[in-house]
Formats: sequence, C-alpha cells, structure tokens
Amino acid sequence: MSDVLIQDDVREHLIKQPEVILEDHDMMRALIAANERAMGNNVVDLRGIAMERLEERLDRLEDTHRSVIAAAYENLAGMNTIHRAILRMLDHKDFEDFLKSLGTDIRDILRVDCVRLVLETEEENPDSPAIQKLGDVLVTAQPGFIDSYIGHGPYAGGPAVTLRQVQEQDARLYGDTGYWVRSESLIRLDFGEGCSAGMLVMGAEDPHMFKPGQGTDLLGFFGGVFERTMRRWLA
Repeated sequence: MSDVLIQDDVREHLIKQPEVILEDHDMMRALIAANERAMGNNVVDLRGIAMERLEERLDRLEDTHRSVIAAAYENLAGMNTIHRAILRMLDHKDFEDFLKSLGTDIRDILRVDCVRLVLETEEENPDSPAIQKLGDVLVTAQPGFIDSYIGHGPYAGGPAVTLRQVQEQDARLYGDTGYWVRSESLIRLDFGEGCSAGMLVMGAEDPHMFKPGQGTDLLGFFGGVFERTMRRWLA
C-alpha cells in the first residue's frame, strides 16, 4: 500500500497551529485508534485508556454544566414572572378590581389556567349578591375545608406551599371553568389574628406544571406578599 501524503498547505497549517488537532475530539479519537492499530492487538495503550476515561468525565462535566446553566435561567425567568405578578397585584386600589385581576391579568402573567382565593367563613352565603359580584375567583367554604383539602393542618409540620398533581379536579374550587385541571399549587394564607383561614389555589391543565419536588420559594414569596395585601383589604 502506498503512503498517503498530507497536502503541503494542510501540513504547514497543522504545524503552525497544532492545537487545531488537540481541540478536535473526533480527530483525536481517530489518531488514538490509528496508533492502537499500528501497535497491534498484543499491546495495551494505557494512555489511550486514560484519555477515554478523561473524555467521558469531561462529557459528564459538560452535561452537568449545561444543566446548572439551564436551571439558573429557569430560576431567573420564574423570579421575573413572580415580580411582574406582584407589581400588577399592587397596582389596584379597589378590592373588586383586585380580585378580578387575580383571575385575569395575574393569572396570565403566572401562566396558569385558573386562580382561586378560598376563604373560610360560617356566615357568608356563596349565592349572596356580594359574593356573586366578586366573580368566580372568590370561593367561600366552611371552617376546616382548607385543612381537609390540603391534607394537613397548619401546625402539622407541612409546608406553606403544596404542589401536587390532580386526578379529579374539585368542583367546589374549579366549578365549570372549561379547563381540565391536572396539577395545582396550594398556598396557605394567614390573615392575622381574628381572621378566617385562607388559601390561594393555582390550577393548570399541564400535569407537570406543579408537582412534588419542585422549588416553592418563589411561590411562598408571592403568597407572603398576597396575604399582606389581603390584610390591608380585610382591615
């Protein structure tokens, strides 16, 4: 077999810039494979084995790096979304407009399909004109409903924010929304001493929008601002 010669211009370029070969993974693999073939089957190239293992570690490191960067961007995007929703929430000076915005503008900013504010009360009739005037966003329930729906009381060691997937949506919360809720975020609200319990519910058709294991810091922050805003209205 005749020798294969490298063209003079290619050879000169590689001599001047050898890092071109070193930085090309495919070319380095080809050179190592050619070197192993030249040595024969009875010779083990430890350097080649070491390089393969280092290359595998480098690939894993690059995958981890990409995952960290993606998570950082996702967290930043989520923080910007929560900040926009809070600023929109603070714009309102009328309680009725505030609640209506919760089910429209703020819902759209948060990219969920429906939002519900649950207030426990023994006195209010859900069919009363005062409640009907506030639209579908406000849901009244008997005391104990929130603990029962979340599955634990406020002092049972559970989190203030519960994320979970839904098999059958609760008609008391979602009613005839036109959406098929498959995941939800439940934020327990504390309106202060002497006030009834409250809960902010965000529902989504996407079953992966809210699920256990996801971070809840941003939603907890949103819930903290929301309950402080509500305290102003309730006062």
